[in-house]
Order: sequence, then structure tokens, then C-alpha cells
Amino acid sequence: MKNKDLEALTAKTMTSTSTVKTTVVPSGPKTRRSPRITTQQATSSSTLADARRRGLARKKPKRSQDYIRDMYFNAQQSKDLIMKPTGITYDDSMDQHVCLWDSNYPECPERYTRVIQRCKELGLVDRCQFIQPREATRDEVLKKHTEEQIEILANTENSNNVNELEQLSSHYDAIYIHPTSYRLSLLSAGSTIELVDNICKGNVQNGMAIIRPPGHHAMKSEYCGYCFFNNVALAAQHALDNTAVNRILIVDWDVHHGQATQQMFYNDNRVVYFSLHRYEHGTFWPNLRESDYDFIGEGPGRGYNFNIPLNKTHMSDADYLAVFQQVLLPMLAEYEPDLIIVSAGYDAAIGCLEGDMDITPACYAHLLNSLSGFAQGKVAVILEGGYCLKSLAEGAALTLRALLDDPCPNLEPLGAPSDSITETILNCIYEHRPYWNCYKFQDVACDGIQSPLRLHKPKAEFKFDGDPKQEVYATRDCYPIQDEAFVKLCDERLDKLRASTTLLSPPHKVCLVYNELMLKHKNITDPVHPEQPARISSIFEKHKEFGLIDRVHLLESRIATAEELGLVHTESHIQSVLDLDELTPRQLMEKGKGYESVYLHPSTRDSAYLAAGCLLEVVDSVLNGESAHGVAIIRPPGHHAEQDEPCGFCIFNNVSVAAKYALESHGLSRVLILDWDVHHGNGTQRMFYNDPRVLYISVHRYDHGTFFPHSKDAGPHSVGEGKGEGYNVNIAWNKKGMSDPEYIAAFQQVILPIAYQFDPQLVLVSAGYDACVNDPLGGCKVSPEAYAHFTHWLKSLAQGRIILALEGGYNISSISYAMTLCTKALLGDPLPLLESDLDINSSAVSAIKETISCHTRYWSCLKFLVALPETNLLHGDYSPLDLVMTKLNLNEPDISDSTPDKVQDVTPNQSSPQDADDTTTSSSSKPIGSRQDELPGPSSSSSQSSEDKKQTLTDYLSEHAKALVNEEMFMVTPLPDCPHTPLIAPVPETGIDVNAPCTDCHSQPENWVCLTCYQVRCGRYIEEHAMLHGVSTEHPLALSFADLSVWCYVCEAYVDNHKLYEAKNAAHRSKFGEALVWSYGPRLC
Repeated sequence: MKNKDLEALTAKTMTSTSTVKTTVVPSGPKTRRSPRITTQQATSSSTLADARRRGLARKKPKRSQDYIRDMYFNAQQSKDLIMKPTGITYDDSMDQHVCLWDSNYPECPERYTRVIQRCKELGLVDRCQFIQPREATRDEVLKKHTEEQIEILANTENSNNVNELEQLSSHYDAIYIHPTSYRLSLLSAGSTIELVDNICKGNVQNGMAIIRPPGHHAMKSEYCGYCFFNNVALAAQHALDNTAVNRILIVDWDVHHGQATQQMFYNDNRVVYFSLHRYEHGTFWPNLRESDYDFIGEGPGRGYNFNIPLNKTHMSDADYLAVFQQVLLPMLAEYEPDLIIVSAGYDAAIGCLEGDMDITPACYAHLLNSLSGFAQGKVAVILEGGYCLKSLAEGAALTLRALLDDPCPNLEPLGAPSDSITETILNCIYEHRPYWNCYKFQDVACDGIQSPLRLHKPKAEFKFDGDPKQEVYATRDCYPIQDEAFVKLCDERLDKLRASTTLLSPPHKVCLVYNELMLKHKNITDPVHPEQPARISSIFEKHKEFGLIDRVHLLESRIATAEELGLVHTESHIQSVLDLDELTPRQLMEKGKGYESVYLHPSTRDSAYLAAGCLLEVVDSVLNGESAHGVAIIRPPGHHAEQDEPCGFCIFNNVSVAAKYALESHGLSRVLILDWDVHHGNGTQRMFYNDPRVLYISVHRYDHGTFFPHSKDAGPHSVGEGKGEGYNVNIAWNKKGMSDPEYIAAFQQVILPIAYQFDPQLVLVSAGYDACVNDPLGGCKVSPEAYAHFTHWLKSLAQGRIILALEGGYNISSISYAMTLCTKALLGDPLPLLESDLDINSSAVSAIKETISCHTRYWSCLKFLVALPETNLLHGDYSPLDLVMTKLNLNEPDISDSTPDKVQDVTPNQSSPQDADDTTTSSSSKPIGSRQDELPGPSSSSSQSSEDKKQTLTDYLSEHAKALVNEEMFMVTPLPDCPHTPLIAPVPETGIDVNAPCTDCHSQPENWVCLTCYQVRCGRYIEEHAMLHGVSTEHPLALSFADLSVWCYVCEAYVDNHKLYEAKNAAHRSKFGEALVWSYGPRLC
């Protein structure tokens, strides 16, 4: 079939329209809810029961709304959210601030001039809307600073006495004062306020302030670290006081901790302060204990302060991206700020000796892009530090480029996050877990419940032994010096990076293809069949309604050739479809019955050839540099189609054809296919199952293999084979009703980390919208606006080369809004807000963790699947029963009582239990809450003094008797009986060996024994062979070797009664060498 045959196809066709039924909603702005963060600061006297009670309070059902909600209200409101200009503010007089007595001072005028120069070289300044700089008023500065500090600096204005200026500077840490310092500090602060004000009032979309002096070290009553007035804090306060902003996120990626900004909002729940900084256990400037991860705010602000301390040098892009994916973005999706302000220091960039990190300039564009999808794009970037002029200028310019929504540049290949950053991330998650719903992807080691995962034990170390506060500070040669060899090496690397960094800027932002001829394919015998022509016509009409058709590059349609289809399909299948026009309607109907969920129409052939060809046209436009992104509104869908036959409404596998076409015709070597259709793309998976050039990631309903396409191949253990092993990733939901939080978590925990490490050259999205709210087949509740956020996150990959191809989706309103919002996201429009108060479904958490467990061996970025203690090790809560109690010296200050104004010693003398094998007593002190790496196990014969004795169950229950009576403590209560216990077979004469490996995979951790056939298989966090065995053989009961509990797969519950004693006793003898005590009342013999 040739392309010219398009002209011969009947062009006139009936188009269906759909009416969206809306319900009445109250007038006024949408109600905003705060995240579940307690307003009381925890103390060391908190008991486990208190923690349980707080947990229960957080899980109380929400009040139902007293109005009917229109599910598409937010989506419809986003129609008028169109990207505004990017603002920029700067003033060339800012190069006057200079150190008069030390010409080598790193905070120099060239920091400003080189940034401006590079932004102009790339043509970025002319694309921005200039915001007139101004000086801050005295009243504005007094919001965060004292009158005295203003006056001291004001009195230096126009002073010509260099000696007096140097002497005054010596009273402050890392400060020099110039005769222009007062005016330029006011100018920096005022310009920052002006930029933020313009963003908040909608005059510009986002913006950048290229200013100096910087500000984030400037405290209320003290200059510090090159800073006089805290530009970002003053602007944040202005936004809170003078605009409609109620929630602000401050992201501080300067390599030095912005201790002053932290102090100014430490008890304010209107501001989340998130700092990523070099710390090295307190030995790096500013050498403050309060810079560690366990300083999380106080009072109403407790839980709103995030510190990510970097405890080693040479951190990489992979480390910073891991922090964003694991800590910042999950919290950000839950917090949903009204404004984001970035304290943008570039001293972690390559070549900056102060930071000694290895962040590439391009990485900053990726960090910024991940933020700009939130707060409806209201992002202000304020220049802070950065002292390698070349990497500073490049990093700042690429950040501004990202604000302009240009495609993110390519990154160097990413390795694994370092062990050091992994520890820091887990520590931070542990500390903030009680205050945020999003941190649920680490097991909890509690109350004797064993986890097969490694137990991570957080600790706080402070190694600085000096006094950060001094009477007089050095004013000359008080900074690291770079030798010529180091400078040359960094210059060469930065030059090489610049040369290899492709800055794409295609003439068209988005191309789109659609053809009404694809409407002709329809089900003649079932006019209400869900795969109907109105699916694509309604999407196109919604694009028109939102004014998008005039903003995209419309492509000419074409049909695919037999050679192109033959890249993934067999010749017999292609010929079979080609011959459809020779069949009568009745013959077509009969032929369709021979396939799985397929109908055929006289126009099926033409529509199928056209759908595949239109997608290839989009691929050409994107890969030839004509368009940055692409959208294909096509049908019939494709991802179920197999190599040799149609399946599941699909004739040809459009996306697979496109992927293979990109590999073969455009010479690509890495293509990512992300399939977010609610049904597993069985056809796509099989076509690339052994091909490492294609990473296939699917997030779909699975329901243990009972959801269409009813195959175990859709499970998380299908990881690929041969060379393609590890390149097939299934995130399989085992329950209906998944919504935004579950899909957001899947992106942050699995999709984005793996995709970044894979580093695709093209992203193809099998964009089915049948997981969207109200879909008749999907049974999920993803909002249309969530798909826009997914699309935005993917834009940072493959230098923006992302193409969306329609798959499923059967609620006309839902798919019309969802795909339209995706196109808006590709166009760079602000994204609508998400629901921020929804809990993550526990079944989804299990599914995501299972996928991670299956892929940790293939992807080194997946390092965070561990167990964390339930109790607060740092603040003195009670330990779980299986952890040795740690004595705290009550005479020492508790970390939770620390304030930003104090620097406290956190290594007080304390006693600590010793291992059974220890023969000497350690004399070294340990941090509060520290525990030994190894604890005596059940078979240990160690003896301990009464002072260090492990808490007994009797002690524990006595201590918490009141909580038990009040039903404030809960444990898993097994069923007293089960209808499947008659299937229990007698224990074999050989007994039960709890050390036996899994019959299928030979693993030993977390094994279970079937109580019908007594075969041993592994549990759910290994390869789930025990569950699969139970389902396939209908053997319902299995006994765990870990804790001797018994699970029924049919009842989906633990079971315990006297009928299980024989098997449990045999396992107990094998595990502990003694009989199990009878606990079921009088024996009935």
C-alpha cells in the first residue's frame, strides 16, 4: 500500500462529540490542605505508644466533602494557564563590589560579569523580560535584619579608609566591606524582591536574579560568608506578607549550608527550607551542628526543614539526582507550594575548589526542570555562590535556559549514587518519615517483625572540635588556593564538557499528527464498543478548544510501508491485514473472533497502516531536529499487537514499529518505551525482551495475573532475557483504584532513576489513558493533570526528544483532558496543581518495592530498598524488642532540644551494650542513639549485666499496659481457624529443615514451606515462588522460616491454631533445637 493511496481513501466521515457533565462546585479558590505534620516538637520522653497514637491520628478517615466535585474542574481551569515570559534582573553596577586589600578574593566582580556574558552569548537575555532592579527599602530589610546591622553597613558607604573597612570586616566571618557594599546589598535584596513580586503577581512566569553580593549566610544581626542581607529570605517574607502566596519552598543547592535562611524560617510552617550542602560531619564551613540532617525545624515548623549533608567530596550528578528523586520531589508533590525560590550557588560545580564537588553545569538544568513542574511554574532563581568562573557561568546560563523551557542538555553517563549519599538520604528519610506520607519505601524493623532487607541505622556525627564563633577573623588569604595544574585540568574538562553538550533548539516546540480517516475503523456490531472513533476526534477537539492547534506544528499524515511494519511484524501478519479489504463484513466479523479482543472493519487496514505511518512521521520530525517533542493522536492502538497477530483492540504495534525504526533508520542505540496504559503491553514487551537497546517500562494493573492480558509475563519478575535481561521493567499493581500518589511514587522511585541511568536518545510513551479517573475498563483514579506532570518529568530525558502516542483510554472526557494537558506540558505551559493530601496505597508500595527488588541487580541507582528502625534512635524513643536497649546519659543535652543558635556536642559519654564476642570494653564515646552493627541473635549464649539486659516481653507489655487497654497498640492478629486447614499434610519423617534453599531459585533468605507438599520456596521480596506455587497448585497454607508464622493465600490472612502445631514444632526444633511450647489450651488427645 503506497502513500498516495491516502488520497483514494474516503475522506468524509462522521465525527462524534461528547458532552462533559459537570457538577456544581463552590465559588472561590480551591481549598488547600496542609500535609500531616505535627506542630509539636518530639522529645526524648516520647514512648512507642505515643508514636503509635500519632500514627493512628494521621490515618483517621478524612471528612467527606459537602459538595459534589467535578473531576475535570482543575483540568478545565488549566485552559488559561499559558506560559508567560521569563523575567531577568541584573545591574552592571554590581561589579563594583570588590575586596580592596586582597585582589585574589574569590567573591569577585568577575562572578557577575562572566555569568552575564555567557547568558548573552547563548542569546538568553534577549529572550527574557527585563525586571527593573531597585534597592530594598529599610522597612523591607527590617523584616529579617536588625536596625543595628543596617546602620553599621550604611555608615561604611563611600568610605575611603581601607584600614577601617578591613578592621570592621575582621569582626565577621568571611566578609569584606567595600564603599559600595551597602548600596549594592540593598540593590541585590530589592532586585530579588522585585523579581519574586512579579512572579507572584503573574507578570512573568519565572525568572532569574543575577546579583551580588549573595545572601543566604546573612543572619538577622550578623554579616557572614560574603553576605550582608539575606536576599532570598527577604523575598520570601515579602511574598508571604504582600501576595496570595501561603506556601514557599526554598531550595538551596549552594555547596555551603545557608544557615541564616534556615534560622529565619526554622519554626515557620509556611516555608520549607531544603538545603543540599557539603558538611563532612561538621568539619566543613560553617562548621555548625545545626547543618546536619536531624535538624528538621521546631514548633509549628517541625518537619519543614530539610538538610542533606554531604559527608565526602567529589559528589556527582548521580548523587544530586538521587537526592531530588528520593527526598525532594516526593515531599514537593505532597507539599504543593505556591512559590519556589532557589538559592542557586554553583560552588558544587566542577572546578570550584571551595566545593570540591563534580557536578556538571548541565546537571543544574535537570535539577531546575524537576522543580518547574510544581507551583504552576512560579520559580525564582537567585544567584548565590560559585567561584570557578567557567563552571559558574555555564551552570547559571544553563539554568536560565531551563527557565526558558529549552530542552535539557545531555548528561555524562551516570553511575551509582555513592554510599555516602545513600546513607545521608536514608538518614533524612528516617528523620522526616513521621511528618510526611511520601516516605514509605523502606521497611520498618519493629516489634520483632523481621525484614529480609539490610537494616540501616541512622546516626549523627559531629567531628568539628573548634569554635566557629571567633572574636577576629582573617581577612586575607582566608580561602583555598588552586594551583595552576588543577586550574588547567578543570579548564580542559569544562571545555570538553561544553563541546560535548548539545544545546538543541528546534524551530518547532511540538509537532502533532491527526487524520480523520482513522475514524472509519469502528465496531459495526457493537456501536458502544469502548474502542470507538470518538476517542481521537474528541481529543483533537479538546486541543482546538484549548487553543493548542494554532501553537503546534501540524504534520502531514502518511501510511507505513510494509518494510517499516516488517521491522517488528511477520510477513504473514502484514499480508493478513493487507488482505482485509477483500473480506465481506461477515467474514471480517468471523476473522476478528479468532483473535483476543479484536474487531475488524472494512477500513481497519487503512486505519492501521495510517496510525503506524503517522507515528513514524512524528519520529522523523523529532529526530531530524525539526521539532523538540511530538504527539500522535492515532488509532487503532498498538501495544497489545504481537509480532504475528492482532490483540486487544490493536492491529499493528505502532510504538514498537517506531522504536525499531528509530534504531534502524536514525542510527539510535538507546530508546526508552514508557507504557502507562493501564493494561500491560504484552506485544511490546515480547518484541524487545532480549534487546538491550530498548528499555521497556510498564506501569499497569496486574491483579496477580488476572487482569487483561491475563499473563504472568506482566509480573515484576519478567525482567528480560539474554542480552535484554534487566531492560524490561514491570510495575504491576495488584489492586484497583490506584491514583496520583501511586503513579507519582512509581515515577520517583523506579521510572526516573532507571531512565536517567539508561540515558535514552529517544523517549516513546505508549500513552494510554485508561488509568484515568472514570475509565470504564481501568478501575483507577489518575487525574488528567497528573499525566501532564508525568510528561513534564520525561521532558528532561533524551534532550527533550519525547513522543506521545495514543494507546487506550475509554472515557471520552478523561482521555480528551488528559492528552490535551500532556500537549500543554510539552509546550511548556504551567501545570495544574495536584491533590496533595492523598495517602499512598499500601498495595502500591508493595508493588513498587517488589519491582525495585527484582531490578537492584541490574540498576545501581536502586540503592534505597532497606529497613529502617521504627523508633527514633536520635531522640531517645523506646527500641523495638529485637533491638538492644541503648542507655542515654540524661545529663547530656538532647539533640531534639537544640536550636539554631547553639552548637552542641553530640558525642556525650554513654554506655552501650557489647556484642557477645566482645572481650574488651570500648572507651570511645558514641553519638546519641548509636548501636552496634551486630546484635546477639536468638542462638547467642552471651550474658549481659543487669544494667545492660535486653528488655523482656513481660517488661515491655507491663510498660505499655495502658496503651494496650486503650487499644492504642496494634499487631497482626491471626485467624483462629481457617477452612483450608484440612489440606495440611503430616510432617515428613525427615522433618522440616529451616535452612533449606528455595526449590526454584536456591535462595535462602525469607523462605516458606508449603504445608501440603512440604516443598520450600522463597517469599515475596525474593522471587515470590512460594506465592506462585500456592496459586498454581492450590496449596493454600505456607509456614515462614523467619518467624514461624503461617499464611493462607486464599484467606489472605495469618492463621494460628492447634492444627498447625505439628508443622510449627518441627520447624521450631530445626531453628532453635528445642520443642515449641504448646499454647493452645488443653491437648485434645
